[in-house]
Formats: sequence, C-alpha cells, structure tokens
Amino acid sequence: MSIDNYLIEHCSPTLASLKTANLFSCAYENERALETAVSAWNELLRDKGVELLVLRKMNQSALIYVCRKKMLSADLKKSGVAKFLNTYGYSSTDTDYAIDRLKTRLKEQTDFPHEIGIFLSYPLDDVKGFIEQGSRNCLCSGCWKVYCNECEAIKMFNKFKKCHEVYSRLYAEGSRDILQLTVKC
Repeated sequence: MSIDNYLIEHCSPTLASLKTANLFSCAYENERALETAVSAWNELLRDKGVELLVLRKMNQSALIYVCRKKMLSADLKKSGVAKFLNTYGYSSTDTDYAIDRLKTRLKEQTDFPHEIGIFLSYPLDDVKGFIEQGSRNCLCSGCWKVYCNECEAIKMFNKFKKCHEVYSRLYAEGSRDILQLTVKC
C-alpha cells in the first residue's frame, strides 16, 4: 500500500503546516499492511509534528486522519468549541480523548458526524452553519461550506490550492520527497 500519493493529493496544507489536519480514504487489501504503512509514516513524520491515525475501517477502506496534534489542541481550546463538542458527547477537549470520541462517533453513526469540521480546522461558525443549514445559504464553498467571514475563507482556500499545486509539482518532478516537503513544527 502506498500512502505517498494520498498525502500529496489530500494533505499538502497539513504537511505545510497551513492547516491542522486533512482526511483521506484509501482502499486496502490487508489490514496488517495498512497498519504497517501507517506505522512507517508515523515513524518518518513524528519529528515533523505530523501523525496519521486510522479513524475508521469499513469495507476494505480506511479513513485516515493526518494531523498536527499541537495545532488540534489549540483548535479545541478556541472559544465556544468545548461547549459545542459537549452537545455531541465530548466531555473533554483533551486531544487524545477528543480523537477517540470522534472515532466512536464514526462507528456509531451511518452519517458523517459533522463536528469533524472542528478536527479539520474549519471555523466553528461554519461548522455550526452547515449543521443548521446544510448546503443552503452558504456564502461560498471550497474545502468547506462558508457561512461567515467569506473573504477570510477565500484567502485560505487560495492558499491551500497554491500549496497543493506547488507540493504536487515538486513531488511529481522528484525534486522533493514527502519528508522534505513536511514543515517541522
């Protein structure tokens, strides 16, 4: 199993330390190979402050969360986040606890738990806006649906897009590997 392309395609902003986390789903044939690949990447990226976590396995597909736990810890301490997450059964904003609770929520629900936006560094008001309104009335969409601070979100979307383009080009031409592209924090 090769996770390299998934990291470049879906996680460049996290590797660049522009974003707390990204998610990707990948097929796997062998659970042992999946665990070995994730473990190997964690060993490589540990000193850079990046961790890969399997949030859910279902139908030979794994949902992998690539995150910077220090940034997630800061996101979970932002104003209003603890109260918001508490409504979904999160009794603490401790990083490891919150990730474990998210894993449980993913197993319990057939729908995707929308509070996951907090874990992906989406603004709280946009996460709430999506939960309350779905796709209706959003100001714009990119990495997420935006209900507040449209200008700020568009700037971030453009920054993420540029990062993805640069990382994809550098990786494709072979001038940088993933470890070289990952910013240490």
